Amino acid sequence: MEKASEEEKAKFFLQLNDLRERLNAAEEKNQRALSMAQQTKAGNVYVISNVGSFGDDVYKIGMTRRLEPLDRIRELGDASVPFEFDVHALIYSDDAPGLERQLHRRFLKLQMNKVNPRKEFFKVGIADIKDAVTDRGISAKWTMAAEARQYRESLAITEAIKNNRKLEQEWEYFQEEAEMEIQEREVEAVE
Repeated sequence: MEKASEEEKAKFFLQLNDLRERLNAAEEKNQRALSMAQQTKAGNVYVISNVGSFGDDVYKIGMTRRLEPLDRIRELGDASVPFEFDVHALIYSDDAPGLERQLHRRFLKLQMNKVNPRKEFFKVGIADIKDAVTDRGISAKWTMAAEARQYRESLAITEAIKNNRKLEQEWEYFQEEAEMEIQEREVEAVE
C-alpha cells in the first residue's frame, strides 16, 4: 500500500469495501437460513440399519432437516463403523421432531442404550416400525431387507480366502495397494 499510487489505493479500498459488503450479505443469508431451520419442523425421519456393525433387527430411528437427508446417513456411516448404513425408509414430515419423538416413545423399552437416550438405536423388527408409521396415517416407501452389501461381500471374501492361499495373497496385495493409494492422497492433501 505504501508504494501504491493514490489511484491504486482508491481501487484497493473499493475492492475491500466490495468484499466487506459481500461478506456481510453472506453472513446475513447464513443467519436467515439458520433461523429458518430452527423455526421449521419440516424434515425427514429416517430408519436405517447396519447389520455388519450391530446385527439383525437393530435400527436407528433419527431425524434430519437437511435438504439432502442422505448426506446425514452417509455421515453416520463414516470411519466410526465398519460398514455403511442401509436405508429402510425416509419419511418426510411437516413435524419431523414430533414424528421422531412418537416413534422413540413407541419403542422406548426396546431402546438399545438404556443410559443415553440420544443413542437412537432400537432392537425391533422392521415390520413393527413400518406398522407404527402406518398406524399414524403416514405412507412411506420401505425397503424391508437390508442389502448390507459391504458386510456380505466381506463375509464372502473371508470364506473364499479361508482355504485358498492364492486368493488370500491376491486379496492382501489388493489391500496393500489400496493402503498406498490412501497414503498418497493424504500426502497430496497436506501439500
